Amino acid sequence: MIKLKLNLDKILEEKHMTRYQLAKITDIKYQTIDNYYKNRVTRYDGYILSRICEALDCEINDVLIFVQEEKPN
Repeated sequence: MIKLKLNLDKILEEKHMTRYQLAKITDIKYQTIDNYYKNRVTRYDGYILSRICEALDCEINDVLIFVQEEKPN
């Protein structure tokens, strides 16, 4: 089964940026950024994703990745 996953934690680490800094730069509430960071989002907001990509100078496919999950036996 293929699942969509947010890669925000790794990108922030690579950019040496905190969730708080990203929230300030994007003008998005910290709690919203935290939910994206912890993969707690079920509906992805295009506006938020575009602000994140702009702030991190990256592409959407850097933030959203497909992950192959093994089927339970």
